[in-house]
Amino acid sequence: MFQSIINFLNSTGIAALITNAKDALAAGATGFDGVVAVIGTPLMLIIACVLLYLAIVKEFEPLLLLPIAFGMLLSNLPMFANSGAIMMHPEFFTDSKYFVDGHLDMQMIFAEGGLLDMLYLGVKLGIYPPLIFLGIGCMTDFGPLIANPKSILLGAAAQLGVFTTFLGALALGALVPGINFGVKEASSIGIIGGADGPTAIYVTKTLAPALLPAIAIAAYSYMALIPVIQPPIMKLLTTKEERSIVMEQLRPVSRTERMIFPIVVTIVVALIVPDAVSLVGMLMLGNLIKESGVADRLCKVAQNGLMNVITIFLGLTVGATAKAETFLTAETLGIVVLGLVAFCFSTAGGLILGKIMCKLTGGKINPLIGSAGVSAVPMAARVSQMVGQKENPSNFLLMHAMGPNVAGVIGSAVAAGVFLSMFAH
Repeated sequence: MFQSIINFLNSTGIAALITNAKDALAAGATGFDGVVAVIGTPLMLIIACVLLYLAIVKEFEPLLLLPIAFGMLLSNLPMFANSGAIMMHPEFFTDSKYFVDGHLDMQMIFAEGGLLDMLYLGVKLGIYPPLIFLGIGCMTDFGPLIANPKSILLGAAAQLGVFTTFLGALALGALVPGINFGVKEASSIGIIGGADGPTAIYVTKTLAPALLPAIAIAAYSYMALIPVIQPPIMKLLTTKEERSIVMEQLRPVSRTERMIFPIVVTIVVALIVPDAVSLVGMLMLGNLIKESGVADRLCKVAQNGLMNVITIFLGLTVGATAKAETFLTAETLGIVVLGLVAFCFSTAGGLILGKIMCKLTGGKINPLIGSAGVSAVPMAARVSQMVGQKENPSNFLLMHAMGPNVAGVIGSAVAAGVFLSMFAH
């Protein structure tokens, strides 16, 4: 009986926490690695709880930040390395010693993996992000973009942060010891500037899977902070007179135009950037299902049941990859800083082109709609509306801002396709 109690105590998480720290130190972990070995697990549990607080109490992107934070909590619970209760083994997907002929050892994953390992296959195989785009397409109205095709330029200009941050990440990797950012890592970090979480995850799982948790958390955290980040930049780069401009009402868009648009966009993107088709194609399929009006059941399933299930699986498994030894690094801090830079430059890029278009059209375009070129739909468009209405209560920019906003969704997916076509092959 006494031995049974001892065996139970030796199998607890507390015993595992102490034993794992001792083993790491005995193996020669010193300096920062030694600190991570001792306090890394409790620190990750604290970080997970803070993210849960932000998701639940502050409502920062709760639909994804909540499962991401809980996934982080589950994967960092103290357990022995050989415990059958471990739900996630990130090393199975990143360490080449677990691969067979350069590919995932699926038999090992099915035989030894936990629940989250199985669900993570949807991320690793690139299944979840396109399915989320399908749901987004079913909820998206491309009417404002069709009515004002010029707004696609604002969506393109807002990708400035993507490519600026790409260069910044390369520079940081070259100049700062301990930060190893090559072109693949820089591409993944740059996509944060597109303000599109699924796209950032889709690129990162292919190019830099080790950075996936840090990039996902940075992307969704900054998306939630758009109402805080964007207004100061908008006021800095525009004048009161420009912010007060009232734009003309958009023309009506016919049903035929709405149905032709997703077909044409899919074909054009496939001809120019084939690697973006899995995202753009599913986005346009969802939109065509919605606009056709003949598949309401499919539309309801895609934008509700399917979208919600995939969101849970995606957030939970991405969060579960955030282990102390890979998350508590100088690179994570660099990603957090560069993510903020990406959002700021993307906002500025759209605003600057908006000002140029305002001048060229004789003051018919309010530059504020340019800030909505980031693809955080519809939050960025609402921020444009909010700032514009503060200057002029009779100003209604929401529908005008939705054009650049949905163009930004397409733009970020195309930018992702460019990076994948350049560096994934």
